[in-house]
Order: sequence, then structure tokens, then C-alpha cells
Amino acid sequence: MNTPRFEYGRSAIEKTIKLLLSLSSPYGLTVRYAIKANPHPEIIKMMNERGVYFDASSSYEAEELLNQGIEGNKISLSSQQSPHNLEVLLNAGVLFTATSLNQLKLFLDCSNHPSVVGVRINPAFGAGHNNRTSTGGTSASFGIWHEYVDEALALAQSEQVTINRLHIHIGSGTDPALWGEVMERSLGVVEKMPDVTVLDIGGGYKIHRYGDEKEADMVEIVAMFGKKLQLFYEKTNRKIALEIEPGTYLIAHAGTLVASVDDIVDTGSGGYTFLRLNTGMNDFLRATLYGSRHLIEVVNESSITKKYVVVGHNCESGDILSPGADNPEEIETRTLKEAKIGDEVRIYDTGAYCASMRAKGYNSFPDAIEMMVE
Repeated sequence: MNTPRFEYGRSAIEKTIKLLLSLSSPYGLTVRYAIKANPHPEIIKMMNERGVYFDASSSYEAEELLNQGIEGNKISLSSQQSPHNLEVLLNAGVLFTATSLNQLKLFLDCSNHPSVVGVRINPAFGAGHNNRTSTGGTSASFGIWHEYVDEALALAQSEQVTINRLHIHIGSGTDPALWGEVMERSLGVVEKMPDVTVLDIGGGYKIHRYGDEKEADMVEIVAMFGKKLQLFYEKTNRKIALEIEPGTYLIAHAGTLVASVDDIVDTGSGGYTFLRLNTGMNDFLRATLYGSRHLIEVVNESSITKKYVVVGHNCESGDILSPGADNPEEIETRTLKEAKIGDEVRIYDTGAYCASMRAKGYNSFPDAIEMMVE
């Protein structure tokens, strides 16, 4: 079979969907798939058929979902760029979340706007394995700054609109204590917004891909969210429904990027041996962008191992597929089976933010194909 190709395992996706849909929160839980992770039509179809709702990060993603037959009321739109077709999306029933005061004004200017709207708030707190994955705090442009909550409320009230949904997303993490702090801060904002009935606490639930990385325990995290929402009810007499937006957690483990060894080169006795594949940042940008590490396997019968730096085929020194931990400026050797040109190489846990986030068209390489496997 031709390489490079992405393979997505149906059974792995089914397993994670089943787990997340088995969870609950005292006043309701909605699981929304963040389609920016991977908008493959078959994946969207699977999610929809099993009762997962959707999070769109641009108006174009919302359009794509509608074009695939997803009902508008199952789609929540929270976009960095102001929607180019907001009135059309509102007519379709898409739920809009304003990520800035300007976007809130844009919504209020729509002649067909509903009487309720959501807002995304930056709670002055962020997390991630490096600054490139943190979406909260003073260095992040995501959301309305928490000190401007009153201004947002006044804007909405000026047009008799109720802010009934609050969205807060701070980045990524695994530690339940971190997520506990996120919930505490989120509920602190909810207290200032008397009409909020839904808290969307976003995504960023990390998975284990390589080495000593930890994986978020969603059963524990969602149970903790529920306890804090129960305590909030006891304190305020307000029942807040919970929404989560997993992307990586839902599908990353289901994906494998299958490539081939195109060449093997070295830089002498004091240097490195490079395993050059027939794929790279044009298909798989995470390693170059974030310094993300994935398990890599050479598929052959060799019993001999060697140390390699695994690189892509692009004319770009940063096209490194085995970077240092969370540091795209460093390279890391991997101990792999001794390879020969033409051997198959598998890069695991590439179901999310790989095909959807590639440097498409770079060096005019064609895209790796994507396929579902049982």
C-alpha cells in the first residue's frame, strides 16, 4: 500500500466516544468534538451518529459541519476570526460564542440574532506543555479579558440579549489539581454573570504519546468538575450545565502516520545518522511547531538497533520528526530497528492535529492520504 498515509482506527475512536459519553455531571454534560483536531468526514459522521456534539473554531468549520448534514443546534462556534457569514450561521441555529467585545457587537448588529449568546472569557490563567499551547493569561489573545465582564454584560443588556453561556479554555494539562483550579476560576466568573446556565470549560485533555508523558484521567476530572458544580449550586442555588470540548483525547490514539524510509545519511563519527522519510512537516507539523514527541517504529525483521534522528523530506532544517521534549529547537536520537531504504515507518498517535494542521503544499509535496481502518 502506498505511503505516506494516515490510518484511523474505528474501534479506537468508538472506545473513546463510549467512555466520554458514559460520564455525567449533576446538571447535564455535553461532549463536543473539537473538529479542528481532525475534520475527516467519516470521523464527523461517527461522532454525530453516536450523540457527540461539535465545536467549530472558525465559521468555515461551522459551514463544513452544516454541509455534512449536522444540525445547527449541535454546533457551537467560537472563532478567533470574526465570522464572515454570521447571519447565515445564526439562521441555521448555530450557537455563537463571542471571543471579543468586537465580536459581541457584531452579533448584536445582526438583524436575526437570538436573544441569548455565549462569551469566551480569558481568566488570566493558562497552561500547556509550552507557551505555544497555552491559550489563557496576558500573553494569549483568546477571549474577552476577565476584567471586562461588566462591559460585556452591559453591551448585551443594551440590546435585551442574555449571556447564558460562558466558555473558558486555558490550554492543556493532565493534573486534576490544574483542572480544579480552572473550574474554580471559571465559577468565579460565572458568579459575576447571573444569567449563565452553561459552562463550557473547553478541551486540552492531554494524552500519553511518548516517554514519561501522562494522560488525563477523564473519569476523575469530570467527576471533580461535577463536585465543584454541586458545591456551587449549594452556595448560589444556580444549576450550571457542563460542556467539554475534547479533540486530541477523542481521536489522537486512533491515528497512525505510515511512511517509508527514503534515504539514510550521516554526519560522520561525531555526528548523527538521519533517517529521512517520505513525509514531513507538510503532513505532520506538530513536531516542528511544538516539539511534540511521538512513538516511532521501523517495521522490519531486524534484530539490530541503531540510533537515528528521524527527519522529514522537506527542504527545511526544522523538519525534524524526533525533536527534543517540547523543544523544536533540539533534536533527539531514537533507538530503532536498523533500517534500510524502503522500510515502512509508523508514527503513532497522529489522529489529532496532524492531517488537519499540516504545512499543506510546502515544497509542492502531495498530501498523505487518509483512510479509515477497522
